[in-house]
Amino acid sequence: MIPLIRSPESLEATIGIPTTVRVAGPPQQFHQPSEVMTMSDATSQPVDSLALFSGEAQHQNFCRMKELFPASAMQASSTPFDFPVGTAIELPQSYEFEGQTRSTQAFLEDTDTSSILVLRNGQVCYERYLLTGGRDVQWMSFSVAKSFTSALIGIAVEEGLIESIEDPITRYVPSLNGSAYEGVRIMDVLQMSSGVRWREDYSDPSAEIHGFNAVMAGNHSFETFLAGMTREYEPGTKCVYNSADTQALGLLLVKATGRSMTDYMQEKLCEPLGMEAAGYWLLDCDGLEMAAAGVNLVARDFAKIGELYRNQGVWKGKQLVPRSWAVASTTATAAHTKPGKVIVGDHAFKLGYGYQWWIPAGDRGEFSAIGIYNQFVYVDPSRDVVIVKLSANRAYGTSPDEATNREDENIEFLRAVAAQCEGDTHD
Repeated sequence: MIPLIRSPESLEATIGIPTTVRVAGPPQQFHQPSEVMTMSDATSQPVDSLALFSGEAQHQNFCRMKELFPASAMQASSTPFDFPVGTAIELPQSYEFEGQTRSTQAFLEDTDTSSILVLRNGQVCYERYLLTGGRDVQWMSFSVAKSFTSALIGIAVEEGLIESIEDPITRYVPSLNGSAYEGVRIMDVLQMSSGVRWREDYSDPSAEIHGFNAVMAGNHSFETFLAGMTREYEPGTKCVYNSADTQALGLLLVKATGRSMTDYMQEKLCEPLGMEAAGYWLLDCDGLEMAAAGVNLVARDFAKIGELYRNQGVWKGKQLVPRSWAVASTTATAAHTKPGKVIVGDHAFKLGYGYQWWIPAGDRGEFSAIGIYNQFVYVDPSRDVVIVKLSANRAYGTSPDEATNREDENIEFLRAVAAQCEGDTHD
């Protein structure tokens, strides 16, 4: 749940960083992957030409973001994994939301759905592509990327590259000393409880979230942007959804590993998970990945992170992500991260929050990666179900309301789809 581009007016007043000044000095040197795509014409493409949050259709853009912005490439696995086919299901004709019966077909159309993929016990039982979606189409993740970033942090902790999430993030990223992140525990950053002043309101052009615009325009780096953050409340006391926190985690990962996120993800996730197609990370002017939002994958490869976490970090018998990390990541462990306590923009959200995963209310043990414009990797371990829904809901962000953004409704729809699988006992 993060925008990419909006007109940069009011950004300088909002975050205190000029929107027309490029950071001086040479770019930082990261260990880059073998193939890096840097589009020579990316800076000539007006970054506000996407007209996000304006009501305009976006499905023609989200399928080709790697062509519009600088991006690094992750290769398909040398041993690509193809999900087996299970017993087919049909989507429910309707579902219940807020006391009303709603049409599935109308919902898919209204939210500009491009892909819907349903797995039961790791087998494909439904797969459909619409609009510009397709099995070979790399779709923009938006904040689904946060859950990938969290997995990489957990792996780095297991490897000892990050000693403890009780450590202050500035132990590894000294450039953030003097900012709101100075002395803040990594755990608090993971739980969106850093204390940083932030509003994730896509309909308000003065909200801090739109500070990402200047970065993606190439005017300065994410590291410079984060160094300008100010504190609003005591860390670890309030969960305020904040995409800058995930960017801080991305910077942490790069500093701790000495490698780019692209390179680390290639080795730790893409290769062992058997990614069937190339993937892409969008980059800032220093070559740092957009950790909060910039992953582009095909639907079946998005499903692999869901299946990995459904099995508590195990893939084909191998523990890729520590079990304890997978469980903690998908649990709202602190009182201020429980469902109904998380603040998004200016209002409380019905979902809770783990380590960069959303936790729906209830006792089913569900969790989901969620991105703006209705990107979902939804997991219900109690039903052995993973569902990927990729979309371009054109009404998203035209207001801060559920009526346009439809995130709560998506959860209820996905629950109805998961319930449709319950009659299938095929293993």
